[in-house]
Amino acid sequence: MNLIDTHTHLDGFARRGELPAVLDRALAAGVTSMISIGTDSEDWALIHDLAVAHPGVVHFTVGLHPCSVRENWAAEVAQIEAFWSGAATEAGWKPALLPVALGECGLDRFHLPKDDPARAEQIFAWQQAAFALQLDIAKRLGCPVVVHSRGAFAETVAMIDASGVDWTRVVFHCFSEGPEEMAELVKRGAFGSFTGVLTYKNADNVRASALTQGLDRLMLETDAPYLTPVPHRGKPNEPAFMRHTADYAAGVFGVSVEALAHTTTRTARAFFGI
Repeated sequence: MNLIDTHTHLDGFARRGELPAVLDRALAAGVTSMISIGTDSEDWALIHDLAVAHPGVVHFTVGLHPCSVRENWAAEVAQIEAFWSGAATEAGWKPALLPVALGECGLDRFHLPKDDPARAEQIFAWQQAAFALQLDIAKRLGCPVVVHSRGAFAETVAMIDASGVDWTRVVFHCFSEGPEEMAELVKRGAFGSFTGVLTYKNADNVRASALTQGLDRLMLETDAPYLTPVPHRGKPNEPAFMRHTADYAAGVFGVSVEALAHTTTRTARAFFGI
């Protein structure tokens, strides 16, 4: 069985010296490939080097997460395109491998400061500006875009609509909206990717969204170390645990886990070009 974890964060495992064991457990569980997602300039070079060290197993993306957007966001975003051009950074470091997507990028109202509305709106305005610029880069590059949207679905969709980015190259990771929102993505040709939340007892709307999208467009992810699936909920997540999400999803769609793995892997490889 070959499963692809389309969205994980390997930088923490690598910094703690845990990555070899994490990769071994993933391979043993049938998770043969994974995409380590960039969130800010502090992890881009690290996850690039992980992909170089583990060819075919680890892939990577580069992007500025909305929760990483600070006053210096423009300087960080300005570094993104070098990962596709092969240009050297100011420090003289040159990428040797292309990212498979730009992201994760997007909008997040959930994590804005609750006790300072003015500050919250300032940060959200930075998020919008950083997202717009990353969408512009993605449009020029013609690359896939990994979108983070929390508490701002309509605004995120409106910005992508306005950007001119090819919707068929857009995936909303950790999709946790309802079937109506999923229908908006399907109508535009975009994708939703699902985490261990799919296995949670109170996640009927997420399961309904997955069914609305359909098996042929389904992608799975861990978002490790977050959103651990049942039966390990409450523990740190890791790529190996995606097997539990896959087993559960197979039941949701009424197919064998082998059939689900084949379809989701085919979709992920076509979307990311891996």
